[in-house]
Amino acid sequence: MNNKLWLQRRSLLLATAAAATLALAGCATRSPSLAEAPPIVFVHGNGDTAALWQTTVWRFESNGWPRERLHAIDVPYPLSRDDDAKPQPGRTSAAEHMAYLKAEVDKVLKATGASQVVLVGNSRGGNAIRNYIYNGGGDKTVSHAILGGTPNHGVWAIPGFREGNEFSGTGPFLTALNAPKNAAGDEVTGPVKWMTIRSDNNDKFAQPDGLWIGQKGKPTNVTAAGPELKGAVNVVIARIDHRETSYSPAAFEATYRFIAGKAPQVTTIAQEKQVVLNGKVTGLGVDPADAKTGNFSNNLPLPGAQLEVYTTDAATGARTGNALLRKTVGADGQWGPLAVATGTPIEFVITAPGYSTTHIYRSGFPRSSNLIHLRTERMADADKSAESVVTLTRPRGYLDPARDKMLLDGAAPVGVPAGAGAASAKIKPTGGIRAIAAEFNGERVTGQTWPAAQGRVVMLEISQ
Repeated sequence: MNNKLWLQRRSLLLATAAAATLALAGCATRSPSLAEAPPIVFVHGNGDTAALWQTTVWRFESNGWPRERLHAIDVPYPLSRDDDAKPQPGRTSAAEHMAYLKAEVDKVLKATGASQVVLVGNSRGGNAIRNYIYNGGGDKTVSHAILGGTPNHGVWAIPGFREGNEFSGTGPFLTALNAPKNAAGDEVTGPVKWMTIRSDNNDKFAQPDGLWIGQKGKPTNVTAAGPELKGAVNVVIARIDHRETSYSPAAFEATYRFIAGKAPQVTTIAQEKQVVLNGKVTGLGVDPADAKTGNFSNNLPLPGAQLEVYTTDAATGARTGNALLRKTVGADGQWGPLAVATGTPIEFVITAPGYSTTHIYRSGFPRSSNLIHLRTERMADADKSAESVVTLTRPRGYLDPARDKMLLDGAAPVGVPAGAGAASAKIKPTGGIRAIAAEFNGERVTGQTWPAAQGRVVMLEISQ
């Protein structure tokens, strides 16, 4: 088969697969009306990406919510400033964060023809939602606001301690947002319907002790109830961590029920017969003020990066054939679309100047998604002498040794703090190129080790 004919056939297969998956999403149940299934805009947290909403979007789709009414935004510079009033390279002020959200809501309203949206935010995303509703006109364009793990009363509330920071409970930003809205002293007001979701005690950013802000043994003056808002529906879910306040099945169930007024049919994820994957390749910024790593998170495209995608053997992590895709990433950062069989394990390989060659292994995808965002990594100096460097990463939640069943290369990961405080665990395995697996609460991701001497790092990414 000549190259021209092969490309024509491949394009036809991709188009057919994309149409099939959209049809499957629409026929799972009766397509709801706008009134029954309003547009939802998902707002990620500090330093995070739209990709964290992937499983939440799948759960909404599995209950018949149309894919085109589910919009997860990707804030270009997702980290807050150290002091909100002082410009800081690669970071956003609360006002800039709110302005970006407002612009995205306007796009969704125009695209859908709806008069209002639902806003669902995790952590810092809830700050932007509150700011938009109170100060940016969102009281007219938002019907429901759901805030998961948002530190509404601060990560700390210590008079005189970093009060210029967006997360200070005694600082000007949160003090203004929390001002009483009526005679009852409510911190929320209509016509927007408000709900918060929090952990009973396992949210690292709602703790009475300052451990997670580098102030171990000092009181934060914040409790586990810090994310609650007077006047809102406040939901408490046992043992969930900071990210699970938004991305877990239990948080989805509470969110769906609040929006739809009834329980979802399922909280599991329904499989499609064929999936089409897409997303964005991003890098890391360089922060000269960060003497330790010099890196900070951003969601900017990484044009010029080279991507290869392979299917892998679920048991060994070895590639099962030639690359499904080889692509040089363009200005928009998009790396797909790519049609794959449902449930097929995948290896993504990203190469870019100034970065390690990053091998990202994922277990099989049950549904199509355009939120498969891939971030390249830089190898720490301390790891360059290792034979191999492998990281178990869980973007949608933390690792809790007291709660979770997890293994990395057949052993419990070392160095993971108690209390759901870390989202990753790293090891430096030996033994040459070989299979290596991560297990987390029933999900297993198998990859292969690669030589660190070649500037390669391995990421075993948990989907749940």
